[in-house]
Amino acid sequence: MTDTKVTEEQVEAAIQATDFYVFPGTTVTVCLLTLKNGAKVVGYNYGAIDVARQDWATGRFEARAMAIEKVWELEGYVLRNQLAAKGQ
Repeated sequence: MTDTKVTEEQVEAAIQATDFYVFPGTTVTVCLLTLKNGAKVVGYNYGAIDVARQDWATGRFEARAMAIEKVWELEGYVLRNQLAAKGQ
């Protein structure tokens, strides 16, 4: 029987590369996840209004978390297609 849920391990296993970019002069952090199938997923974090109060680690964490949510949705879509093909 096919599993009927997407796991955190499955989502992480789909990721081939993680890249971050901070726009110069801003606190905006972008995370680009490249999946093993070549698809790209982006998450972002606006950061603090005052650059002096910016927590760069939190910016990276939050940007990646947003991108991970998108991967989760994509993996869920794949699972739904697999279940539908089996009449479940």
